[in-house]
Amino acid sequence: MSRASAAMLSAPYTVVDKTRAPASGDRHDYLSIGPYWWPDPSRPDGLPYVRRDGEVNPERSTDAFDATDMDGMSLDVEALALAYYFTGDDAYANKAGELIRTWFLAPETRMNPNLTHAQAVPGRETGRAEGVIDAHRLTRVVEALGLLEPSSALTGPEREAMRDWFDALVTWMATSPNGLAEKAAGNNHGVFFDRLISHFALFAGRTDLARTVIEGFGRDRLVRQIEPDGRLPRELARTRSLHYSTWTLTAAFDVADLARCVGVDVLDPETEGGQALRSATSFVAAWAGREQEWPWPERNLDETEGLYEVLLRGAWAWSDADLGAKASLYHERNALSDLNLTVPAYAP
Repeated sequence: MSRASAAMLSAPYTVVDKTRAPASGDRHDYLSIGPYWWPDPSRPDGLPYVRRDGEVNPERSTDAFDATDMDGMSLDVEALALAYYFTGDDAYANKAGELIRTWFLAPETRMNPNLTHAQAVPGRETGRAEGVIDAHRLTRVVEALGLLEPSSALTGPEREAMRDWFDALVTWMATSPNGLAEKAAGNNHGVFFDRLISHFALFAGRTDLARTVIEGFGRDRLVRQIEPDGRLPRELARTRSLHYSTWTLTAAFDVADLARCVGVDVLDPETEGGQALRSATSFVAAWAGREQEWPWPERNLDETEGLYEVLLRGAWAWSDADLGAKASLYHERNALSDLNLTVPAYAP
């Protein structure tokens, strides 16, 4: 409710008011820069940018780009939709509708349904495949639209237009060079690609596409990325290895949730995919309570929200009391602690 009250005061967000134009020249195209790319201090103009893995360039969050606005819009829409769901107060729904209409639908302010110029690198690339992952923020909007369905926040034609918008984004993801390259990624980006395209496809009514992605998720993603002992070697090689290991697994649990919509079980430990997800969860869980001893590179071992979420979701998924007990170690230091929640029981 606190978040929703603040969101009621937000001005609508839009992609067209950024101060820098994408290479297309169309301000309706979303634009961001890669988070770990910085000006080259040895060159007067800083170009081309150089990579410093795990160090986020604060320039990414300025009004020259769209990442911060997309994040703010989606968080506000999420909070407002939840407030409407819990209170029935149409004021929250109507504000969410205003934010959605401005970002996605109004001709003068809408975002084009592509991420062609996401995670650009000045002096190198006008957009990269890795930028597809920026769309993870839009899953909040999809879920919010479901909560807003009983309200009059959007008209019938506007609801249909939202499905059309995400349908177009799915087509872009499935056919564009950047989308295809992201699909082929062998690290967390590939896992997130499957999560995002299946989520958006379900919303857009493209159930067959979502089912095809999800049916291959265990075989084509998890088994190929997760070692038999549960390691994610591509993530362990990063400077934020614990963060990226848990980041990848939260996306995998998201796919497992979406899989229920199409009658597919991603969690079954008898399947290759389920076994891989469970072994990877067990691998990071072994460090619960002693994350400061994590032996791979990690810039911030005090950040435990990702580990907490993986433990909690594993506990729910497999009715695993041991994972639940390990999750409880992190409850008080993470965001849910101010709600005075306890770790739930794990009945099947």
